[in-house]
Amino acid sequence: MNRRNFINLSLLTSAASLIPLQSLFFFTEEISTQELLGKGSPELFGNGYKLRKAAYEDFIKMQQAAQADGIAIQIVSSYRSFDHQQRIWNGKYKRYTERGLTPTQAIHKIIDYSTIPGTSRHHWGTDIDIIDANPSAPSSLLQPKNYYGDGVYAPLKKWMDQNAEKFNFQLVYTKNEDRKGFKHEPWHFSYAPLSIPYLKKYQKLEVKELLQSSNQILGNENFSEKFIQKYISENVLEINPTLLA
Repeated sequence: MNRRNFINLSLLTSAASLIPLQSLFFFTEEISTQELLGKGSPELFGNGYKLRKAAYEDFIKMQQAAQADGIAIQIVSSYRSFDHQQRIWNGKYKRYTERGLTPTQAIHKIIDYSTIPGTSRHHWGTDIDIIDANPSAPSSLLQPKNYYGDGVYAPLKKWMDQNAEKFNFQLVYTKNEDRKGFKHEPWHFSYAPLSIPYLKKYQKLEVKELLQSSNQILGNENFSEKFIQKYISENVLEINPTLLA
């Protein structure tokens, strides 16, 4: 190798070492606009769950490390399509309005924990909801009380607090009294190297038009411009700061 090529290679190697890990994935797993909205056909990996390749590979490593410490990480929710999220949304909307809630009340109750179709991080194949498969499962899995104190998944939470970042996973909806938007979800983690650039790209979309024009989303006639702006600002973007671009 001549001196010039050696110098150029050395400079490239040095520069790469300064690039955050997340940035290195920008060039390996691109995501289309349709896929950002849960309407595409991404290549996904997993047995009983679906994740993008890089997220899947690091999840397996994390799962194996946890297993060595007596924790059996099990994914109970991963990739969700637009249609899947729409079924969740419409089911809750019907249930709440049939109980006597007004459309606006139903919408605000739903967005305590559930996203409007087309706005879910689960559309990206980067996010997971997890439990520990070792203890007997409670009647309702994804409840904050299960992850604290003497809750069945408290050991899982402790392990994730100490180790998740080593495998590039970050808690999404943190326990922070000042944080607005979705309530705290100690079970929801995101694969940062992919979800960070995906969110950055998502922020450039005209989400308002999607939400107001989709007549398949029940109650969307009540999505005022003010509501959508607040929803995006709080529910989409009020997340763990380490996951923001």
